[in-house]
Amino acid sequence: MTYFITEPCIGTKDASCVDVCPVDCIHPTPDAAEFEAAEMLYIDPDECIDCGACEPVCPVEAIYPDFDLPDEMAKYADININYFKN
Repeated sequence: MTYFITEPCIGTKDASCVDVCPVDCIHPTPDAAEFEAAEMLYIDPDECIDCGACEPVCPVEAIYPDFDLPDEMAKYADININYFKN
């Protein structure tokens, strides 16, 4: 299992999730050069330890566990995965 960040994060990039992630799997971080240019934040599924700490702190409710990803947000699983392939 992993968590994914979805559409409500676009343009928001609150980064509360970054602060609570114990394994630093959410990118780009606010101090990264690519943060300003990024459309949203992304969770690295290979690094995510499925702790769920990020989900309740997201102010726009953009984070879902893979098993609970709404159908209309399903494409964001691939969007998160592909961000880390580049």
